Amino acid sequence: MKRWLLPALLVAILIGAWQVAASTGAIASALHLEDFLVPSPAEIASSLWENRSLIAENAYLRAERRGFAPGHETEDWLEAEAEVDALLKAEQSPRQ
Repeated sequence: MKRWLLPALLVAILIGAWQVAASTGAIASALHLEDFLVPSPAEIASSLWENRSLIAENAYLRAERRGFAPGHETEDWLEAEAEVDALLKAEQSPRQ
């Protein structure tokens, strides 16, 4: 066997094990790092789209209550955004 084959194989196995441990959160759990983890870009994007959908639905309902009278679209959106943000913040704050 070539001298480089065994070390290369060992490195490949270690990298694979590290990737599995990192993707499952095992490393963060073992080192107690959960509080310091930053969400992935995919998680952030998903969250933003969920929030946008909630805001859009809320703004639509506001417009519907007004009978879809034109000229208040921005106001509806900003009020819906403030309401959804407040609800999400209340949901995230620790209960006392």
